[in-house]
Amino acid sequence: MDMFDLFLGGLAVAVQPINLFYCFLGTVVGTLIGVLPGIGTTATLALLLPVTYHLNPTTAIIMLCGINYGSMFGGSTTSILVNIPGEASSVVTTFDGYQMARKGRAGAALGISALGSFLAATASVALLMFVAPTLARAALKFGSPEYFSLMLMAMLMVTFLVKGSMLKALIMVGMGLLLGTVGMDIITGADRFTYGWPVLRNGLDIFPVVLGLYSVAQVLQTIGTSVKMQISNEKLKGYWPTRQDWKDSGGPIARGTLLGFLLGIFPGMSTVMATFLDYGIEKRISKHPEKFGTGAIEGVAGPESCNNASAIGGYVPLFALGIPSNSINAILIGALIIYGLTPGPLLIKNNPNFFWGIIASMYIGNVMCLVLNLPLIPIWVQVLRIPYTLLSVIILLFIFLGAYSINNSFYNVYFAFIFGIFGYLLRKYKFDPAPLVLAYILGPQLEMTFGQSMILSEGSFLTFFERPISAFFMLMALGLIVLGFTKKRSFTTSQ
Repeated sequence: MDMFDLFLGGLAVAVQPINLFYCFLGTVVGTLIGVLPGIGTTATLALLLPVTYHLNPTTAIIMLCGINYGSMFGGSTTSILVNIPGEASSVVTTFDGYQMARKGRAGAALGISALGSFLAATASVALLMFVAPTLARAALKFGSPEYFSLMLMAMLMVTFLVKGSMLKALIMVGMGLLLGTVGMDIITGADRFTYGWPVLRNGLDIFPVVLGLYSVAQVLQTIGTSVKMQISNEKLKGYWPTRQDWKDSGGPIARGTLLGFLLGIFPGMSTVMATFLDYGIEKRISKHPEKFGTGAIEGVAGPESCNNASAIGGYVPLFALGIPSNSINAILIGALIIYGLTPGPLLIKNNPNFFWGIIASMYIGNVMCLVLNLPLIPIWVQVLRIPYTLLSVIILLFIFLGAYSINNSFYNVYFAFIFGIFGYLLRKYKFDPAPLVLAYILGPQLEMTFGQSMILSEGSFLTFFERPISAFFMLMALGLIVLGFTKKRSFTTSQ
């Protein structure tokens, strides 16, 4: 069966009424989360995951993916209108988007943001259709040494790319791996770090951990603070870009799409870094770099296209290799496991209707985002007027209800609160929780493939260097450690 037939089969799945409804729901919720500053996509996915337990796995992932790329569309609204990014990936949009709004061109900025995001996301889904199955077929030839070295490289790449000290990132990875060992040993079956608590025999549930680290910690961090937003009361108009706007934005949209998709594939390369890199490239190659920061439409079109393409690119290692490129995809991997699906190269082969249904739904979801995004802007502006203190209380209530509903256990509520305090402390002392989450997700697989490799090689560590693909990944991992510490030392010396 060729790719076109598979896609048609997926389209038949995606247009089922229940899948269309949850795709619509996901894009609306995602756009809302993108508009509201400070909540975040990761926390939202963890919060809403229990709602999906009664759904078909395909329907559930369609909704969760809709939240992800919907938030990319919504994040630009507050960046342009009130100079506050709804999503971290929309920080760069404030540079020129808000300046365009001050010049009376908010409609054009919002229009090129929505249209550029739509074009980039659509093109990236097409790339995903070709790249993910090809990579999955290649990965079927991997053995346990290759998988171990690949996951090790992925975790170290995250530590290399996160903002701040690499030592702090490595500490987070170590904590994540340690948390992943709680429960029954995969190889021997012995209990580890359970301290006689039966509830810990199956390990810590990922979702109370993530809810605590992101959602509860965010609420605790905002206690006693307020977000002041000056929202313009002028009527927005002129959403459709002019011919000159299209001429100025065409190149940035194309370059942002390609750059964002390629960078999204790499573990640890967040959309924030991708958009900053894209903005720098556009400014460097522009004939009028002095316009950037004063309301250049290229400074909106390029980064907004880049962040949407990056979000879609992150699905390549998720579906093809079972490796999350960021904390959002770590949530999705946990969801797949709960739904009884095994992330990795066999996922596409054994569940073609699932994979191609998700792909087809992304095309539909992007159209929904485009159709809904601009007409609903007046509503989103009113939502921004809700006092953030009230919003925080509502969020906290839903967090604990969501934690309890995972398996109707108060232990999950306790764990969410404990990890919320821990997450608050991490933020206070400038530790990024993303490496911890990714290491916690990959830890059990890393341990299992390491054990299998040791059994097959009769305890020889050389097995990771005797196989060419594994050796390549191991050398890359070692190189990332050396480069990471060299970079930090040279940076410190230059101060």
